[in-house]
Amino acid sequence: MANEEEIRQKLQELQKQLGKKQMFEESLSNIRSLLLQNYSSSSPSLQQSFYSVVCRVATILKTRYTSPGFWSAGLKLFQEAEQLVCSASEKKHLHSCISQAREHLSEVENSSEDLRSSENRTNRGYLFEGHLTVDPEPPRPNWLVQSNLMTAAATLFHGESSGDQTGSNNSTEGAVNLLQDLIDRFDDIVPEFLEGDSGVPRVPPASKEVVAKLPVTDVTEDFILKLGKDAVCSICQENLVIDDKMQELPCKHMFHPPCLKSWLDQHNSCPICRHELKTDDHEYESRKEREKEAEEERKGAANAVRGGEYMYV
Repeated sequence: MANEEEIRQKLQELQKQLGKKQMFEESLSNIRSLLLQNYSSSSPSLQQSFYSVVCRVATILKTRYTSPGFWSAGLKLFQEAEQLVCSASEKKHLHSCISQAREHLSEVENSSEDLRSSENRTNRGYLFEGHLTVDPEPPRPNWLVQSNLMTAAATLFHGESSGDQTGSNNSTEGAVNLLQDLIDRFDDIVPEFLEGDSGVPRVPPASKEVVAKLPVTDVTEDFILKLGKDAVCSICQENLVIDDKMQELPCKHMFHPPCLKSWLDQHNSCPICRHELKTDDHEYESRKEREKEAEEERKGAANAVRGGEYMYV
């Protein structure tokens, strides 16, 4: 029994180390060794501890890490654990983990091949001050692309309105190329147009100080019992496991801290109820306050009108 308690303590320590990137591979290797040496002869309680740690590895991989080396090591762990467990539900979940790991590694490999192919096509250097460089030409900044877009549009408009076909083919072709460049970088450039005076501004990111002060809770057995065994982080949709950390927003909704940080960087609102956090942008906060006051005044005026109507009924 004492030996099992030591193994359980080692598993808990290794599970905590999984969250540190520099210790992930070593911790996972030690978990594999303990699993292979002790799982078959362990009590059902310790076997459940092994299974929980393996599930934790899967959760951390899906929410924090993309390194092929990490996923390859995780794949081996899932395959070995699948051969050892007896429960049909555990086998099914581990089989799903194996499929996800293989899919991730396949996507990474395909992306690498596409990148190598792209580099082979584009790594031809460019002419700079009369000399051919070794490196490919860097992408043009968005402000320059926007300026060139205006020039291209003017060129095309002038060519169509004048009907002059002589000597304009080259300029028109160049304008078309500039427009194609705009299409290729549409997602990067269009938001910058929208953030101008004529567009709808983006919501600024949440205040770092506010986010840092959001309370973080460790997931315990009682915590899971309170929320239910099927409780998940609503952002990554992963089931909560013991020793997970959950960060709570002012609206009381909770999420994995890494998931929440990524979400707030893009949206600055609760993914469930859309509660918005305070920002460091004073102009934006002042505008929000003015809009809130104007809305309250509008409601007050509407209520006064309705009250007057009732008086004369």
